[in-house]
Amino acid sequence: MAGGRETTRQKMINIMYLVLLAMLALNVSDTILNAFKNINDSLDASKTNVSTSLDQLFSAFQNTELKNKPERAKPIWEKANKARAYADELNKEIQRLKNEFRTAGEGIDEETGDFVLRENMDIAQNIMLNKKEGQKLKAKINETRAKLISLLDAKAQRNVSFSLEAKDSEKPINGKKKWEEINFGEGTPLTAANTILTKIQADLKNAEAEVVKRLFSEMNQNQMTLDVFKAVAVPSGSYVIQGQPYKAEVFLTASDSKSNPSISVGGNSLNVKDGVGTYTGSTNAVGSYTWRGTIRVKQADGEIKIYETQPITYQVAKPSATVSSTNLNVIYAGIANPFSISAPGFSLESIKASISAGSLSGSAGKYMVNVPGSMVGKEVTINVSGTADGKSLSLGSNKFRVKPIPNPTAKFAGRMGGIISGNKIVNEGVVVAAIEDFEFDVKIPVLRFTVVIAKPRQDAQTYNCQGSALSAQAKSAMSSLPYQSRVYVENIQVQLPDGRTPTINSMVFTVN
Repeated sequence: MAGGRETTRQKMINIMYLVLLAMLALNVSDTILNAFKNINDSLDASKTNVSTSLDQLFSAFQNTELKNKPERAKPIWEKANKARAYADELNKEIQRLKNEFRTAGEGIDEETGDFVLRENMDIAQNIMLNKKEGQKLKAKINETRAKLISLLDAKAQRNVSFSLEAKDSEKPINGKKKWEEINFGEGTPLTAANTILTKIQADLKNAEAEVVKRLFSEMNQNQMTLDVFKAVAVPSGSYVIQGQPYKAEVFLTASDSKSNPSISVGGNSLNVKDGVGTYTGSTNAVGSYTWRGTIRVKQADGEIKIYETQPITYQVAKPSATVSSTNLNVIYAGIANPFSISAPGFSLESIKASISAGSLSGSAGKYMVNVPGSMVGKEVTINVSGTADGKSLSLGSNKFRVKPIPNPTAKFAGRMGGIISGNKIVNEGVVVAAIEDFEFDVKIPVLRFTVVIAKPRQDAQTYNCQGSALSAQAKSAMSSLPYQSRVYVENIQVQLPDGRTPTINSMVFTVN
């Protein structure tokens, strides 16, 4: 607004402008603001997870490579710490801006966990545009990106995949092309601007992680240093049935293709192939047996070095059953869990199994276990028996914990949110739910969900959809979305095979 002396007409214009801003603020619903808060919290959690993983990576490198190979590891270690310093410097700058947002937003509302003035559309614009903080941040982001990339070799620099970058748009978005105007310009609520800063922090942490991982991986490239040897003995098992052979492999963890070590046990030489000797121990009688392997290696200067394994003890015992889950050491309720059941000394066809609750089907060592959802949090017992010489023998039992399957993740248009074109979103009509990185292939039907469509400067419209497909009204509403419209897919309820019907993750899309 104009300063100094104002005419009556100018004062009236100023008052109308303030009323218009107030009306615009009212159009930002609590649903939208809460969605930004949820996204912000999710990004914060992701950033924390990456940071924890990075700390573990630094610790592991320091305690192994830096300790055992300091000459080669130190330059890499110094570069990795530079990457951490560059990231910390930018992160502090972003945190300073977030603190300014918090102060200007009158602190945190205890009820929402968000800024008191979270819907305010002037604070972010004033700080980031009027005070030029957005322009400074853009330069700092690109400077940090360049510094991180400079730590890598030429080949790795060409293949970086992290998204830490602040670029002006080639095409205007609502008349805006500059990065800072698009992200923090007019019409941006304070909580949305804060979420953008959190996303940049998450991108920064991912960029740091990618650079550090690439640097640490250089220790394993093009290196064949056989100056540290360790003798190892690996038995096929420490529990053997009377009368069955006992076998173990004795080998050297570091080897040279031009030489083959000499390996012996108890003074008797073993047959060695590709640096590995196989030892067969006695199992004629029940009892405990101990042995030690000796490895002789000829060095480049002709010297013979001798390495010995630790003492290996194995037990020869009478028959007993072994029950193991093919996938996990638990049973998931509501789905078929594959099991392998065997007992040394018994043919697979002679073994029978039963379960204390649920059902168990199959034969010849391969079984499927099904347990209802009512057993979640409890234990079931699998009992095994075998037939030998016409007599049935109890071979033991094992208890397994019953767990619910993990909640699935919902996706729309093949993603969990972000920027999407208007053409793509109008052609998508189904919400898909799947359990990612799960050992079992489980089909998860979607029962219902809600679509909230927020067009710029318009009230948000809500559409309830049954099943996994968009309702006709929701699909029609998506057919003409202007730029910067936001589509929220939430209240997604699914049917799990164990009987539960949880509500899973929400998604937010911005139409470009």
